[in-house]
Amino acid sequence: MSALRGTILLSLIALAVPSRALALCTTSTCEPDGTQPSGAVFRMCMPEPGCWNGDLVIWAHGYVAFNEPVRIPEDQLVIGGVSLPRLINNLGFGFATTSYRTNGLAVKDGIEDVRELVDLFRAAHGSPDRVYLTGASEGGLITTLAVEQFPETFDGGLAACGPIGDFRQQLDYFGDFRVVFDYFFPGLIPGSPVTIPPDVIANWQTTYVPRITAALRARPHAVDQLLRVTGAPTDPLVPATREATILGLLWYNVFATNDGVTKLGGQPFDNTQRFYSGSDNDFLLNLLVQRFAAQPVALDEVGANYQTSGRLISPLVTIHTTGDPIIPFGHEALYWLKTLFSGSLFLHDEIPVLRYGHCAFQPSEALVAFALLVLKVRGLELVGAEHALPDPTSRQEFLDLARKNGLAPQSPIP
Repeated sequence: MSALRGTILLSLIALAVPSRALALCTTSTCEPDGTQPSGAVFRMCMPEPGCWNGDLVIWAHGYVAFNEPVRIPEDQLVIGGVSLPRLINNLGFGFATTSYRTNGLAVKDGIEDVRELVDLFRAAHGSPDRVYLTGASEGGLITTLAVEQFPETFDGGLAACGPIGDFRQQLDYFGDFRVVFDYFFPGLIPGSPVTIPPDVIANWQTTYVPRITAALRARPHAVDQLLRVTGAPTDPLVPATREATILGLLWYNVFATNDGVTKLGGQPFDNTQRFYSGSDNDFLLNLLVQRFAAQPVALDEVGANYQTSGRLISPLVTIHTTGDPIIPFGHEALYWLKTLFSGSLFLHDEIPVLRYGHCAFQPSEALVAFALLVLKVRGLELVGAEHALPDPTSRQEFLDLARKNGLAPQSPIP
């Protein structure tokens, strides 16, 4: 949507600034992990000496369960089999990331930790010319809030698949799914949608996932109604995504609820005025579904520290799969409206990816989004960036996507 509207502006920039081919760096070396003053673990990776272009890319990772150790999530440093630090270093940029000082709901702490990381990088390698903040899922929200609030630190941001449109709506999306699930499949998960028993958390994978999976397969019509009422996306061509969507959303309810209540200072989910529709008997559904009222202290905390404003001074590129079952694609439209009303629309570009899945991007798609960000910040195209990708197919995908998103066309890969 806004990516198309930005094409004319970006094309004018590309015409005004001569393109030059990248001299790709050949090595990526990650230094030993260190500990930030906050207690977070950090990592810095650099290209070979003499190849650094002077710019820094910081990576803000996505959600990690509250009961996991505080450490850098290695599985979130790879996209489609491609190492993010290596990809960034091969393009000539420095790379740094942080575990955050806490897991679970880590947005407030995560913003402070990525800012602190800039100072640590400056002490180790000198002041970077530009700092790009990138992140996915929860890290996408951290990226957006940090770019909005600290343009003096971050020259631009790339936010992938994050709840950037309305964080309260995201919390209600998780809560609505659980209460509707409990209506159609009562008693499968003990406790309450807003208070998760420790036994459920401890035995989720071994006891409750098999129990839920068996119930879903035994009652497919109830699954149909659950998905219609909640609007949770699936891929109709891949039946297994029905279970994947349900188990994925229930995982967030089970592992994020108690931690979220603690960190928000109260219970944020509210469905007291919600009318659910799409079942065989909506009257009965709305009569019997569990109702919960949010605590004002939690809503105040959400409003003060978790809601984006859409007010930008530094450019922001967002990318999101249209069939995201965890963080709905609708956040993109909500954020676009915020930038429109704030007068920041020209600083925001979005890239929709027509695919099912949460943060289910290909390396070529992520690289196009990053190249678009660099163009918006520097007015410089990453000509030849496709050669950092590992195979001809992904390189050609990059070139095709680059043309569609306002980047100057390149010659096809032979």
